Amino acid sequence: MATPLGINLSFCVKRWVTPSLWAPVVRDRLGLDLVQFSFDLVDPTWPDEILDDLAAEIAAVPERHGVTVHSAFIGLAHYTFNQMLHPDPRVRDIAERWLGRAYRFAAKAGIARVGGPLGAIASRVDGAEAEAIPPADYDDLIARMRRLAVVAAEAGLTELYVEPTPMRREWPWTVEQARTMTADVAGSAVPWRLCVDWGHGTFEPLYGRYRARMEDWFEALAPEIGAVHIQQTDFQYDRHWDFTEAGAVDPTAAADLLARTGLADRPVFLEVFYPFERDDRSILEAVARSAAILKTAFSRG
Repeated sequence: MATPLGINLSFCVKRWVTPSLWAPVVRDRLGLDLVQFSFDLVDPTWPDEILDDLAAEIAAVPERHGVTVHSAFIGLAHYTFNQMLHPDPRVRDIAERWLGRAYRFAAKAGIARVGGPLGAIASRVDGAEAEAIPPADYDDLIARMRRLAVVAAEAGLTELYVEPTPMRREWPWTVEQARTMTADVAGSAVPWRLCVDWGHGTFEPLYGRYRARMEDWFEALAPEIGAVHIQQTDFQYDRHWDFTEAGAVDPTAAADLLARTGLADRPVFLEVFYPFERDDRSILEAVARSAAILKTAFSRG
């Protein structure tokens, strides 16, 4: 089975910021027809009249450009905040409302799925990091996830994603934590599933040199995984390099692993980030080359 291959629009931030710009780039320059929208391109807190117009533009993308918008992820801007694990519950409330507005925008834009990391507890003054977030914070997070599923269902979404990250201050960051979380939100108004990232599950400084393996995530959590992010990385940091860079991720081996673990039918999105000062042409060339490399690897079937 050929694995569905797309791209997260993270590479478009501050550059190809409207559908009339990013859709032709994706379809004509990259030769792809599947994208994951980024809320770095649209802030759900903007005025409703602006959001409605922007949503209508995105909703027209499949017919106008032949590109399907599979899902929307929160992006880097919102991720920089502690979101629903901030020490001040008022900030958690704001983050919950932010996601609710993101859900409503996505639904109007014809996007049926929304996801991303959900939050981070604050660091301790002494720099020590615990092996888990406090139980009260976890319970509060689960309650918010269940409330958000109701909001998503009312908006018309079909699926929500949580993205595990390789940090002890966020949740989940281990396979077992991910299994526990998906069990604790089972039966929500809209199902919560996982979007796992190749640079997160292979982060050796956290998991250890011989235990940082995507196999562990795929084999243990395959039924709960709805999408996958792929990037080039060296397993030392969450690099989000493209595949013109030298790294430890082999696209052919990645495709084979997905097939072996029963995940060949899940969409895989290239997720790459670039310095804002880098020139546009070199980014287009690098992303196009990366898309070609991945298409070769993932089109077998």
